[in-house]
Amino acid sequence: MKKPYSKLINFKNNAFLILGFFLLFYSLIYSQDQKKADSLELIYDSGNYKEQDQLKILNGLAKNHIDPEKQLIYSTKLIHLATKLDSTNYLWFAYSMQGTALRNKGDYSNALKSHIKAAQITIKKNQIENLGTAYITIGDVYSEIGNHYNSIKYYNNAIDILRKVNDSHAIATALYNAGDEYVNSKKYDSAKVYFKESSIIFKKINDLIGSAYNLGSLGLIYAEQENYVLAKENINEAIRILEEIKNYPPISDFLIYMADISIEQNDLVSALNYTHRSLEIAHKYGLKKNISESNLKLSEIYQLDENLQESYKYYKDHIAYRDSITNIVTVLQMADQRTNFEVQIEQDKVLFLEKEAMINELKDKRNKTLTYISFATAFFILLLAVGAIKRYRFIKKTNHLIQEETHKSEKLLLNILPEETAQELKQSGKVKAKKFNSVSVMFTDFIEFTRFSQDLTPEDLVKSVDFYFSKFDEIIEKYNLEKIKTIGDAYMCAGGLPFPTTDHTEKIIQAAFEIAEFIEESKKLDSKKIKTFEIRIGINTGPVVAGVVGTKKFAYDIWGDTVNVASRMECNSLPGKINVSEYTYKLIKDKYDCEYRGQVPVKNKGMMKMYFVNGLKKTEV
Repeated sequence: MKKPYSKLINFKNNAFLILGFFLLFYSLIYSQDQKKADSLELIYDSGNYKEQDQLKILNGLAKNHIDPEKQLIYSTKLIHLATKLDSTNYLWFAYSMQGTALRNKGDYSNALKSHIKAAQITIKKNQIENLGTAYITIGDVYSEIGNHYNSIKYYNNAIDILRKVNDSHAIATALYNAGDEYVNSKKYDSAKVYFKESSIIFKKINDLIGSAYNLGSLGLIYAEQENYVLAKENINEAIRILEEIKNYPPISDFLIYMADISIEQNDLVSALNYTHRSLEIAHKYGLKKNISESNLKLSEIYQLDENLQESYKYYKDHIAYRDSITNIVTVLQMADQRTNFEVQIEQDKVLFLEKEAMINELKDKRNKTLTYISFATAFFILLLAVGAIKRYRFIKKTNHLIQEETHKSEKLLLNILPEETAQELKQSGKVKAKKFNSVSVMFTDFIEFTRFSQDLTPEDLVKSVDFYFSKFDEIIEKYNLEKIKTIGDAYMCAGGLPFPTTDHTEKIIQAAFEIAEFIEESKKLDSKKIKTFEIRIGINTGPVVAGVVGTKKFAYDIWGDTVNVASRMECNSLPGKINVSEYTYKLIKDKYDCEYRGQVPVKNKGMMKMYFVNGLKKTEV
């Protein structure tokens, strides 16, 4: 075996890009025990039990089986029996286990569907503790497909709920998974805060699986910081614990990380051994995502060893499994499911509040009536006259206030939602999610914003952000684009919705150039209170799903693979540059001068072609 060139595979990018970090899936909270599953399986196959006992047996099999295929079979049987016997507690757990099995098999769309059903059952029965659990599993699915924003949102919602019910096991899991997501975005300080709290809880309750995952997480952070000795010590200890308790599927992830470390140390023999073992475990337990990633890692190692025939063989296997679990149809289905689920939650809240308001209103009316009757006995004529005058003034004043508030509400609604969407919301009380076949999405992000913002007071920080985003809003409005939202120092907008247009790609490119020019001009300002930044810009074009959720704070948002790729374009851009995807490039190449950057590795997407847009072609100018 030939010695590879050092740093040909960069661990800092690959270890997290290839696997996206492992997750402490909430199914592990239930302490999978294969020995217990084997014993229960013998009882179940014998058929020597009552129907009521069958619930407990199927529950134990779905809970303890580490084989995703069998876990799916038993959880599905449990769903049918629990539905037949009207057992809510078993039913929500069965859907949760079914979702976990589907997720491990790479069927993310149906996994999310099962976890949402589990969440709906907990909401209907007002089971707050179980709702926290359901939010963790939904966050797990979003993490698997690389949707960092949604996964963090559901993990933090779960943490807030579970702290109230004091479920140590569940809180530790949610904290760990949230920390894992921060590792994915390379926010290591935030990750360590979450890991530290979860580690203390896992040790306190003697959870070996949770402790193993915490060790592995710290090992990967050490590897990112090129402290490979501590990295290997932590990861090997995590593997040892998992082998001791016979929990093999997560070991497949750890072995890939060990392979990455071996590559960094120019030890391709060890790297191959680790990866082949990872692939063997992934095949044994039907872990599609791990099979795909292990094949990709083997392809890279053989390429480093200049064995192109073997490299090509494993790369083909990687593509076959990758394409089976990641496609735009799945992402769109998941976006629709999330929209419907969140809209349903908000509608349930509205119905509850309306009923509560009606009850309070009836109580108020009854109290007022009793008051009027008691006063009328002594001062009927006088109070009738005074009451009539006051009532007239009150109604007149109230009607005036109602008209003013209605006008303000309509004006505010038009400020945060497109006019067409606002009208639909007023008429029907909700907005149906819509699919758009062609939309251009742009992300911007200030470089090293967190580091620079530490030198500013909170007032100056808000003033600086408002200075930039106000100008961005002005530019977006100029080109009839739709502002979607801001997340911290990130700005997101889109063209081609809510009304489809044919020139949205060109308009969003023009807006991007004006934003970049404004950033450059702002550097010339002589102001100590306005901080200047460098900016990255990324654009992608394709289909999206758009909709509105909320009853008090409405939010118009878009989902889909197009949005995720646009975000990746921004992350892989350079200061002052406009980075576009291959599909956007094809739409603008005849008019704009574009610079081909080659194929760039993108998280959960593999290699993608990217282009810098430098300006209009000379003929256009």
